[in-house]
Amino acid sequence: MRKLFFYLILLISIIGCNNSNKVKIEGTIPDAEGKYLILKNIVINTPLILDSVKIKKSGNFSFKIEVAEAGFYQLGFSDNNFSSLLLEPGENIKIKFSSPTLAEYYDITGSEGSSLIQELDFHLGNTVTKMDSITRVYKENIDNPGFDSLSIELNQSYEQLIKDQRTYSIGFVLGHLTSLASIKALYQKYDPSTYVLNDMKDLQYMKLVADSLAVYYPDSKDAMALKSDLDKGLTNYNLMRVQKMVKTGEESKLDISLPNQKGDTISLSSLKGKYVLLSFWASWSKESITENLDFKQLYKKYKSHGFEIYQVSFDNEKEPWLKAIRFDELSWINVSDLKYPNSNLVQLYNIKQIPSNYFVDKDGVIVARDLHGKALRIKLQQVFGF
Repeated sequence: MRKLFFYLILLISIIGCNNSNKVKIEGTIPDAEGKYLILKNIVINTPLILDSVKIKKSGNFSFKIEVAEAGFYQLGFSDNNFSSLLLEPGENIKIKFSSPTLAEYYDITGSEGSSLIQELDFHLGNTVTKMDSITRVYKENIDNPGFDSLSIELNQSYEQLIKDQRTYSIGFVLGHLTSLASIKALYQKYDPSTYVLNDMKDLQYMKLVADSLAVYYPDSKDAMALKSDLDKGLTNYNLMRVQKMVKTGEESKLDISLPNQKGDTISLSSLKGKYVLLSFWASWSKESITENLDFKQLYKKYKSHGFEIYQVSFDNEKEPWLKAIRFDELSWINVSDLKYPNSNLVQLYNIKQIPSNYFVDKDGVIVARDLHGKALRIKLQQVFGF
């Protein structure tokens, strides 16, 4: 009797485990009777057909599948007519489409990841629609009188759309670092050849996501693929940087050795073994002063754990620089050559604005650029674990 009881408990446990991997998808699609709806698993951009169902007269459909780990899926009629999903084991999803065009608005519940994917798709879709509208107006008026002034206005509007979409995508990534949906945000495109995040410095966001997902989804193929792309991107970035230096005749050495406020020369390379925020600022920059107040809190929190700030002032007069250090009680390393804007560091480190910074790892390798506010706090939390 005791053996029978043991086997019953074991059987119940097995059934319970199996059910936890089940995902149920139910929904309705109007005006689609008789069409076949296909469900695909998308693993590293490779589609795998899992199942298909015929839409009933009522418009209803349902799928039941095994999902061992979180991943990306497509629900569609064709390669050009589908909606994207991000499924987790155990989800019970309900979708109500508004039309047989599945990329149009639909209502979805029961899947947080899929709701985030929907948000990303709709936001980019709206941006692309507005971009196409501007392009159409541009082409329609190219031969009309007054086009010169109109073209300036259209170009400004177009550039603003790109800027706004980029800002949104970065904000989404920073706000969802523990979700696989952030991978989708990193790889979104306006068209087949143009990424939303297409600047080399965007590798920093890729690294933030890769580091987070490695903790939350260590076995995810998509997270592993992201890490692989990141490694390739960093390799290409470093190669391009070296090539640029060779081409322009600059030294390939990025070390800095400058005097601090007391006149003692301190080199950046002397800080190997620590995580270093290489910060460029100036006493005349209000943004720099404001950011320094944030730095003070972070420096106090992480200094004893191997964090240092090596701050280079782009002042050209000594007294304002020293006064700012004393007034705000900046206790980290502060150096300057007092030659701005003629300092060679401006070109060497490609400084376009102040404040600007680089995050340097314990081996002296630059791993991120321009981490401000929340992005910097997240990076430090990842590095130090708190």
